[in-house]
Amino acid sequence: MFVELTQVSKWILEELPRQNRAILAGDLSPAVLTEAMRVDVLPMLPGPERLERPQARQLLVNLGFAGASVARHFQERVPGGMQDPQRAFAGLPVGEGAMPFPAYFAALADRTGTGHCHRDSYASLVRWNVGTVQVRLDGELLASLPGDFDDGRIRSYTGSGAEERFFSLVKRGEALELAVNELLEPLTGAGTRLDAADAVLRVRLATALLQAMRQLFLDFTALPPGRSMPAEHFMDVFRQFAVHWLPDDIPPSGALDPEALKRDFLLGIGMAGYADHVRRLFPALLTDERAAIETLMAQPTLPLRLLASLDIDAAALAAADPVDLRRLVGRHPALADWYGLLNEHARVAGAHLMLSKKFLFKPQRRRDEAGLGDRPLVSNRSGTTGMTETFLERLTRARREHLLVPLRPVLTGETVTNAADVGVRSPSETAASVAVSLVARGGGQAMTVPPASTRG
Repeated sequence: MFVELTQVSKWILEELPRQNRAILAGDLSPAVLTEAMRVDVLPMLPGPERLERPQARQLLVNLGFAGASVARHFQERVPGGMQDPQRAFAGLPVGEGAMPFPAYFAALADRTGTGHCHRDSYASLVRWNVGTVQVRLDGELLASLPGDFDDGRIRSYTGSGAEERFFSLVKRGEALELAVNELLEPLTGAGTRLDAADAVLRVRLATALLQAMRQLFLDFTALPPGRSMPAEHFMDVFRQFAVHWLPDDIPPSGALDPEALKRDFLLGIGMAGYADHVRRLFPALLTDERAAIETLMAQPTLPLRLLASLDIDAAALAAADPVDLRRLVGRHPALADWYGLLNEHARVAGAHLMLSKKFLFKPQRRRDEAGLGDRPLVSNRSGTTGMTETFLERLTRARREHLLVPLRPVLTGETVTNAADVGVRSPSETAASVAVSLVARGGGQAMTVPPASTRG
């Protein structure tokens, strides 16, 4: 059985990208791909019940890329294919029992024990696909986000370095978010003093991590296309594999990053209906992710807890004049640290929006202005979960107008991110640094984000 799984993995890494490239170039019929899967790949697969859970996750990753490829080419070429997407998998029996591909994929997803949905998703394409990512502060390990392969490879649709770099970027971002949340979630405990020294240290560390995440996005945005991903490839190749497998399912998207969703409910987002928006994404999340988010939804946010513990009324804070605000911060210096965290949370959202504008919304706007229109399969006028540029801008503004925003006039220029007398320090008294690395195994090379200072 191990031999069969290794052969499938090799086919997905080498043959599937080659055939996808040839099909997209018009040099190969999609029928060649489906026939290769039908004859050479799917018959050898064991029943899901025979697999250990790590094996099931690995096979789910591989078949996710295969299924997305078959679905894309079918819908792109067959009239009515988008309205009846499951027809793409007809004639693709799996294993000795000749189980239909969608049924096999569903059984495989259930075998992982994670609550994975019955199609490819963010969890399988990014988190399980990309190798382990570690986040360190001055060399000390803060968080580790494991992958499910030990071959040092990243699976992709066309074997493009751009696709591999993008998957790596997204997972490194999630690892930083995980580190932030692991610092902040203990502060939700009953009776925790959010202005105590330990809590403030956690807030400062989390702020440093968010600064590193923002820089990660900005650096990727600033890279030339050959070192990041050309917008044309992102729009016309990469995103077009995120087609529906069923008419009402949820295709994979960065919007399904559970750590980002959790951070919104830890720190708060003043946008009506946001919880309902997130719940609509639940079918594409894993069981423990849904449970964790539901728990945070039901709790007061950390800024609300902070104001309550300091006996500060939010409405009075919003109406206070600068003199009273300065006195308040003087009595409760931790407010400046919490303001710095919320401010950096909003700046990360702004950097993500900039990334979306560069690689998606602005190029599509230029196409519309030139009369070139949109892609027929996956629209480039919105994210794959339907979030438009306007909606993302509203989310960014909502994060910017956080609960402590009334402090902005008296803290601008003196926040935790750039004050001369505060900040996370390393033992050598230099500004501490954050590094996030894709851990190399199987001969691959580690990639490290340039250290991000905790003080600007």
